[in-house]
Amino acid sequence: MNSILRKTAYQLHLWLGLTSGLIVVIMAVTGCILAFEKELKHAIHPEKYFVKTIKKEKLQFSDLKLKAEQALPDSLKVSRVEISSDPSRSYAFRSLKMDKEALTYWGSYIYYYRVYVDPYTGKVLEVENAKNDFFEIVMDFHRRLLLGEKIGKTITGYSTLILAIMLFSGLVIWFPRKMNKKALKGMFFIKISAKWKRVNYDMHNVLGFYAIIPLCLISYAALIWNFEDVDQWVKKTLNGKTKTEQKAKSTIPSEEPSDKGNILNMVGNRVEQSLADKKSALISFPKTEEGTYYAEVTYGNKQYQNEQFTFDQYSGEILKHQSYKDENIGYGTALRERNYDLHTGSIFGMTGQISYLFAGMIAASLPITGFIIYINRKKKKPKKKKMKVLVSTN
Repeated sequence: MNSILRKTAYQLHLWLGLTSGLIVVIMAVTGCILAFEKELKHAIHPEKYFVKTIKKEKLQFSDLKLKAEQALPDSLKVSRVEISSDPSRSYAFRSLKMDKEALTYWGSYIYYYRVYVDPYTGKVLEVENAKNDFFEIVMDFHRRLLLGEKIGKTITGYSTLILAIMLFSGLVIWFPRKMNKKALKGMFFIKISAKWKRVNYDMHNVLGFYAIIPLCLISYAALIWNFEDVDQWVKKTLNGKTKTEQKAKSTIPSEEPSDKGNILNMVGNRVEQSLADKKSALISFPKTEEGTYYAEVTYGNKQYQNEQFTFDQYSGEILKHQSYKDENIGYGTALRERNYDLHTGSIFGMTGQISYLFAGMIAASLPITGFIIYINRKKKKPKKKKMKVLVSTN
């Protein structure tokens, strides 16, 4: 391999690693904690996620929404609801308002509540101040370092870009100067019988190689979320001549609109029908006069496998329907829909999630093992200088 390329890659890898190492560790550790967030939540707090008695009929959506809003402080309104095809699950209503100018996690959330309601009785199982939720804090630490949208997101965004560069520069360094049997073995195996410095080096070198593919996918997805221009460029480039549909809007009626409760019930019933052979659904409520009810019905554990409905808020009419199976979706849009699953590994099923968990653990270790390598090499340099001084005096 070209020595100039190798030296350049080494310098990039070293100094970028020293610059962003701590942030990479934080993002990797928090990512590992979030890997099985839902499963852990359901196991720790079953009382709010599951109902005690399953009945034949559920209450109307409008009644459940009213119950949730009555339980909220300061007459707040809910903005969306999450429902499941599992008849034992509660409905989770959310009320959220953020300040994107804030510089801290606690300042970012003006308010954030989740209300868990039994869909059969309307009983409020729990009103949760989600700002204090452990996993919500970990999520914000992962995304924004608890430093708000402006500063925190910028830092994690560029740290992710640095990580991507380090992965490719690390791959260049990983490839040996001279290929032989010994070098080939050192590329793929950790020499456990060696001294601790060599074991540390192998852990950095070998484990880094095995984690490179999932870490590249994780980095790509994170860059798409953090840099809107990159997101739009990828989408437009891959979509090619495929037309992008305009966002649907509700038609404001000239007369007094129909009963909003009945419209919400129509929307809820339509989503429930679609949910019969699927896993879960999210319904977002309109925020403006031209806003719509937006529903995303997910087939299983892969978020991109979904159906999307947009309803007129005044008539309940379906303005737009899209399925991930539709052939007229552009490649760029289809890839963007898979971004969350690419980031979490769920696109490859449970095997992918577990693989990503191990990759995250390796990512957390790489800055540490890399820093140890740097310190060990720095310690060697003065010894060489002393030897030269002794030779010259003789």
